[in-house]
Amino acid sequence: MRGYRGIKYTLFILCYFFWVVSSILIAVGIYAKIAKEKDVVDTLTVDPALLLIVVGSAMFLITFLGCFGALRNATCVLKTFLSILVLVLLLQVAAGVVGYLFTDTMMERTERLMMKAVVRYREDQDLENAIDFIQKKFQCCGVQNYRDWSQNLYFQCSDSNPSLEACGVPFSCCVLQQNQTVLNTMCGYGMQQQEDASASEDVFTAGCLQTIVSWTRTNLLLVGGLTAGLLLLELCVCVCQVCMIALAAVQICWIKRVRAQEEEESAGRRQDRKDSYWYPAFTDFNDQWSEG
Repeated sequence: MRGYRGIKYTLFILCYFFWVVSSILIAVGIYAKIAKEKDVVDTLTVDPALLLIVVGSAMFLITFLGCFGALRNATCVLKTFLSILVLVLLLQVAAGVVGYLFTDTMMERTERLMMKAVVRYREDQDLENAIDFIQKKFQCCGVQNYRDWSQNLYFQCSDSNPSLEACGVPFSCCVLQQNQTVLNTMCGYGMQQQEDASASEDVFTAGCLQTIVSWTRTNLLLVGGLTAGLLLLELCVCVCQVCMIALAAVQICWIKRVRAQEEEESAGRRQDRKDSYWYPAFTDFNDQWSEG
C-alpha cells in the first residue's frame, strides 16, 4: 500500500511545489507589467515582466498536468506530462551545449542585443535605468565605444536631428569630477563631436561589451562563485525534473500492470477501456496487485 501511494504523492508534492512557484512568477510578472508606464515599448528580449509571465504560464500548465495526472491516476495525462518534461530537459541540455560550443556566436548576439537596447533607450524606463546603472558601474559608454549612441534617435549626430541631446551621450557616461556634489545631467551634450582624447576627459569612451568581458577576466573568483551558484540551482531543477520523470514513468507502469491484471480476471465480461481512463484518486493499487 505504501509503495504506490509514496510514488503518487511524492510526484504530486513536487508538481504542486513548482505549480506554486509558477503562480508566484506569473503574479510578479503581472504586477511589474501593470506598474510600468502605459507607453512603454515591450519586447520579449528586454522586458523581464513579459518573460516572467511567459515562463510562469508554461510552467503552470505543465505542473498542473503533473498534479492532475498523479492525483487522478490518469495515464494519458501522465504520458503528456512525461513527454513535455523530457522535451524540456533535452532543450536545457542542448542550450547549454550550444552556448558552450558557439561562444563567439553568443558574443555577437549579445552585442546585437546591447545595441538594440541602446536604440530603445528613452522608450523603456526600466531599460533606461538598467543601462545607466551598467555604464556608471563599469565606467563605460555604448557597446563598442561612446559613439554608438549616435544609433539612438535622441542622440543621433546629424544636422536634421532637432533633439537637444543630439551628438551627445547619456549622463551616466560622464566622468565624476572631484568635489562634484550636484549631478550634471547635461554633461554629455555634444561629446560625439569632440576628438576621443578630448572627450575622454569628460566621459567614458570605452564600450561596455569589452569592459564587462575584461572585468569578468579580472574577477574570476567572484564570477566563478556566481556561476557555480547558478549551475547548482540549474542542477537542482534538473534533478527535480528527472525525479518527476522517473516517478511519472513508474506510476504509469504501475497503473498499466494493475489494469492488465483486472482485465485478465474479468476476461469473460471484459469491457474495452481507453487509455484516457483514470482510476479514482484514492484507489488502492497495492491490494489489487497483491491479489494477482
